[in-house]
Amino acid sequence: MRFGHHFKAFLFVLAALGPVSVVGWAQAPADLPAEVARSFTPEERTNIAVYDAVNRSVVNINTKATVATGLFLLEIPSEGAGSGIVLDKKGHVLTNFHVVEGAKEIQVLLFDGSSYSAAIVGFDPATDVAVVKVDAPAEVLVPVTFGSSSDLRVGQRVFAIGNPFGLERTLTTGIISSLNRTLPTRSGRTIKSIIQTDAAINPGNSGGPLLDSSSRLIGMNTAIASRTGQSSGVGFAIPVGTLARVVPQLSQRGKVVRPDAGIARVYQTDRGLLVAALTPDGPAERAGIRGFKVVKERRRQGPFVAEFERVDRSGADMIVAAANQPVRSADDFLAAVESKNPGDQILMTVEREGHRLDVPILLDAEK
Repeated sequence: MRFGHHFKAFLFVLAALGPVSVVGWAQAPADLPAEVARSFTPEERTNIAVYDAVNRSVVNINTKATVATGLFLLEIPSEGAGSGIVLDKKGHVLTNFHVVEGAKEIQVLLFDGSSYSAAIVGFDPATDVAVVKVDAPAEVLVPVTFGSSSDLRVGQRVFAIGNPFGLERTLTTGIISSLNRTLPTRSGRTIKSIIQTDAAINPGNSGGPLLDSSSRLIGMNTAIASRTGQSSGVGFAIPVGTLARVVPQLSQRGKVVRPDAGIARVYQTDRGLLVAALTPDGPAERAGIRGFKVVKERRRQGPFVAEFERVDRSGADMIVAAANQPVRSADDFLAAVESKNPGDQILMTVEREGHRLDVPILLDAEK
């Protein structure tokens, strides 16, 4: 898989594909004595404070799976490693879906060296997010503190903690290099508002936290752009705003229930999205949105009369905006719809027979 036009030169590498980890040791956070603190620069003291506050919230995730290979599709054992983030005292752990995808066995290693089996609670391939659960004592579970991704700035200092190459709770630092990147997933969807950072992210970092200077979670490290599979200073993290919308649903329902506008197929044009097909009795059809029509015609061919079908595109609506935001691609449309909840109303702006109309659509739950 390759990036879109922004990153055609780079190979898309999921950062979880690293070696099986080796148990390491972590130090609990402690206040530095005044005489010791004076020997560090303000920047170093910030680094130390972030690590001390969050390193116990980061876990090592090791997986075992089987891969069919060879002429007879023999199942060969496969191992993988990644990182995770403790969400609560109940044992919910956040990670990337690609870290645990297809796993037959999942082991979670905590900061104190204890290891527990884990089970997948829910996953969402469209955002590459998964939640697993461990039955560990509450006293060894240290939840992370959620921050915000709505006020991030390019140049802002960030911190990544993870398990690159199986080296537990490794801290790397950098800045936010860019915002609002898009990242393709294997499900064919595109994750929006991705954070780009130059903090070193390597195989095994997937699922680990990206933090601000106040030790708050602002993203989850998920991928790197690299020709070699090693860090090239271009890493990507799913913003915490996306995680905050997805995680509660995964923890409670095991899946994400998205809103559905009932538009089954569109064609992308220079002016917008031409509606080709609607879900029968779906929200868009009920609201009066028009798609292609199948017209039946009879034609005489000699002594016989034959019946033909043709597609009439002339009356189809052209979607040019959704929720008052311009729509130029299917991703624009999905982003506008998925910013709502099932049962919400969204305003769809369409061009129809030379006129522009605003059509309110009451969204259903995606089936």
